[in-house]
Amino acid sequence: MRFGILGPLRVGGGEATITAGRDRTVLAMLLLRAGRVVPVEELIDAVWEDRPPATARTQLQICVSRLRQRLAAVGLPPEIIVTDPVGYGIRVEPTDLDAEVFGRAVEAGRVAVADGQAAEASRHYRSALALWRGPALSGIASRSVRRRAQTLDEQRLAVLEECVDVELRLRRAADLIDELTETVERHPLRDRLRGQLMLALSAVGRQADALAVYREGRRIYAEELGIEPGAALQELHQRVLAGDLALAGPEDPAPAPVRALPRAISDFIGRQQTVSRLVKEIEEDGARIQLIDGMAGSGKTTLAVHLANALGDRYPDAHLFIDLHGHSERTPLNPAAAVATLLRQLGVPAERVPLDPDDRLAMWRTELAQRRALLVLDNAADAAQVTPLLPNGPNCLVLITSRRRLVGLDEGRPSSLPVLDPQEAVELLGRVAGPERVVAEPDAAGEVARRCGHLPLAIRLAGARLAHRPRWRIADLADRLAQGRNPLAEFAAGDRSVGQAFALSYAQITPPAQRLFRFLGLHPGVRIDNRVAAALADLPLPETQDLLDELVDAHLVEEAEPGRYRLHDLIREYSRLLLGEPERVEERRDALRRLLDHHLYVAAELTRQVEWASSRLALRLPEPARPDLVAASVADGRSWFDENRSALPALSRIAEAEGFPRHCWQLARASWRAQFDGGHLDDLIEMHEAGRRAAATMGDDEAVATMLNYLASAYYRLARFSEAIGLMEVALDLWRRLGLHHEVRNTLGNLATSHAANGDLPQGLACYQAAKAMYQRPGELGHLAQLLNNLSFAHFVAGRYEEALRVGRRHLSLARQVGDARQVGHAIAHLGMIRHRLGHGEPAHRLLRLGLRLKRKSGNRFGEGELLNEIGLIERRAGRLDAAAALHRQALVLMMEVGDRIGQCGSRNLLARALLDQGDVASALDLHRRVLADATRLGARREQARALDGIARCLRGTDPTATRSHWMRALALFRQVESPDQHEVARLLAELD
Repeated sequence: MRFGILGPLRVGGGEATITAGRDRTVLAMLLLRAGRVVPVEELIDAVWEDRPPATARTQLQICVSRLRQRLAAVGLPPEIIVTDPVGYGIRVEPTDLDAEVFGRAVEAGRVAVADGQAAEASRHYRSALALWRGPALSGIASRSVRRRAQTLDEQRLAVLEECVDVELRLRRAADLIDELTETVERHPLRDRLRGQLMLALSAVGRQADALAVYREGRRIYAEELGIEPGAALQELHQRVLAGDLALAGPEDPAPAPVRALPRAISDFIGRQQTVSRLVKEIEEDGARIQLIDGMAGSGKTTLAVHLANALGDRYPDAHLFIDLHGHSERTPLNPAAAVATLLRQLGVPAERVPLDPDDRLAMWRTELAQRRALLVLDNAADAAQVTPLLPNGPNCLVLITSRRRLVGLDEGRPSSLPVLDPQEAVELLGRVAGPERVVAEPDAAGEVARRCGHLPLAIRLAGARLAHRPRWRIADLADRLAQGRNPLAEFAAGDRSVGQAFALSYAQITPPAQRLFRFLGLHPGVRIDNRVAAALADLPLPETQDLLDELVDAHLVEEAEPGRYRLHDLIREYSRLLLGEPERVEERRDALRRLLDHHLYVAAELTRQVEWASSRLALRLPEPARPDLVAASVADGRSWFDENRSALPALSRIAEAEGFPRHCWQLARASWRAQFDGGHLDDLIEMHEAGRRAAATMGDDEAVATMLNYLASAYYRLARFSEAIGLMEVALDLWRRLGLHHEVRNTLGNLATSHAANGDLPQGLACYQAAKAMYQRPGELGHLAQLLNNLSFAHFVAGRYEEALRVGRRHLSLARQVGDARQVGHAIAHLGMIRHRLGHGEPAHRLLRLGLRLKRKSGNRFGEGELLNEIGLIERRAGRLDAAAALHRQALVLMMEVGDRIGQCGSRNLLARALLDQGDVASALDLHRRVLADATRLGARREQARALDGIARCLRGTDPTATRSHWMRALALFRQVESPDQHEVARLLAELD
């Protein structure tokens, strides 16, 4: 053999060939997984453990290179170590590695045992044991190596025990006593070995010595573990005392193997990664207990039976299965009753099964002690139910399934089953309903799988409905699932239904957890945090967290990340059905009010922190009922809005539909700032349209006007200026009739900005002057600053740079005076843009960079894009064309993210100019033409004119007629909007003449 790991590491017949510690560790890891690729991460972990250096990968490559050289020096081909994109592996022939030879000899021994050939089995076992030269890979300290080497050492002991069993039946007890005595001294807590020594001593008439071996073991157990010896050893002790020990002879037939597994389904699909991982843990890592948990209908039993059938050949003595009824309409089996069933599966006659539960469990452990058995404990209720059923023998594999996480078990590796991925779900539907139907309607099949939440049980039941209705199209079922008031009713076949499966899980949790579960279905978002759950249930946060943990353990809720939870779509439907029962009408309405209150107060408080006090007058809210939960959510800051982006419009719809009109419009108002700054304009429009309807139903004109004013802001950002102006004029009329001076003034300011943007600067300036005249009190300086901000920008757009500079400086002074950081950012940004146009190079650049930092800090992505474009313009005029194009591209991405269509047109026009200067005429022309189409559709005359100007520049020199036509159209539009660009275009036209 070329390699030895059953003792110190040996290569090419010697143990000192590989001397470097890291090289020995790497080679040991490769040999422990011979024939497989060992990932680089595992090798790094084995060599450096908790503190790998930054150069670990490079050093690992050096180790492998050095190993190849060492192997070549002893006559081994260096390519025996293979490199893979994932890691490294080593190729060995069947006789190259002593561990492989050991495994084959052991398997031959087990086959001989099964065939009743005890002497042949002994020969194979002894041949295998003779390969050991000491503890596996002794002298290598790596934790990863030691963990895997201990598994090999455990295998050696298990094989020795099997060998001793055979040789005791061959009546070789006298030859075994010395070996067993020495082994028991080294492994004093190993019950099976101690029992075998007692058997061997008794077989040669040394009963007193056998009893002494038991007493010594009992003393060690008491001193080191504080327990009594196992039931099997205690029973053996009693038999020695009674003189009732007889060893089986070689002629005794081996017991017939037991097969009690249910039939494996033929359409098992998916779960490939889970199956591969479990097989690896069982075959390579020696895991003897596997815990498979998951929500109802996730396919736990199917997976366990599939895995048991796949691994069954490794456990030839018995394949056992029992449904423990932990989650069923029947009472869960107690351990004694379960053991009685399992003993009968093993062939123990009913009359021999002890009546006493403890005696029954002792017999169960004794029966399994000498067997290589596979046991499936299905549908377990909890850890207390399964713990007594776990065998002591090291040669047994136990697969446990449960809808709950069995956190009370001291051993066992857990696997929580997710739902199927979309492709697997569609494949399963095809297996049940017929693959040809799925091929004919792939989109409908995907929709049915999605409506099933990719849950295996739901897909099987949906597929069964299709299979029994050959005239149905898959699209027919998809429509039923989409339109049905109770989707769960569609997932039923005979006595099986998804709803019933969920009901059984629901029945197993405590009443407080049931109450919280019912409320969670009210939340419309994808995820729900623990603070919202506490608000829904009106409970302290720690108590709510305990209940959420209970729901997670029962697989009724999934913990997406700490403190964040989600419900499977069908479980959410089940939760809603529970709360929709007639006797829970008031319970449901009260929970809805608490849900809406929580989100309204959090959104309002976050908005209050960034708006002026006078802007918050519309949100006159009393103190919240749960200030603790509001404060905890407000601490998340602006990210709270990001996390709840999809939930807020859905809550608005709920408030409107369920008769909470005040919540509907106030939630829209409280969410406006985050939606406007973030560019979530569709959400803004939806919420404010609903808010307007809700306010109208209340007869609250002030609330209606508020909704109109903020709704207009979205249309302004979308360049729908006429619609924005129309909405604000209606709001202005309402404010005037209500006699609300402050709101009239603000709406005039907003109208001024919209008129100016729409190309009607005189009307805009008239509104500005009317609004400015209404500022009378010092406490209103904040709003005056806002008005000056808009006025300064209007002058800037019109090319009145000196006037814009004067107003901008006044704006900055007022913003600093009132301490409004947001307005300070606006002022600095606009001043940078103005001074750039005035030719103040370095000061302009400094102001723009500072403004960009402030915009990013405040989360104003539109403003950030605006400044990136301005800085890009500076870079282009300085000849730094690559930098200019990069900045305009960044700006375009931001404008697209925030949905600002005018901003997108402007960014594309500027990017096209930079590309033209780089010599990429085709790309520039394409961009300008795209802007021309978009801007014409939007009615954005300024960007329309800039696109025409750009197209003319691209065509100049190749098509004089088209160039003149485009510049003439551009000039007409620039004059309409009073743009300073008209002078440059007029000059270019004159040059053509």
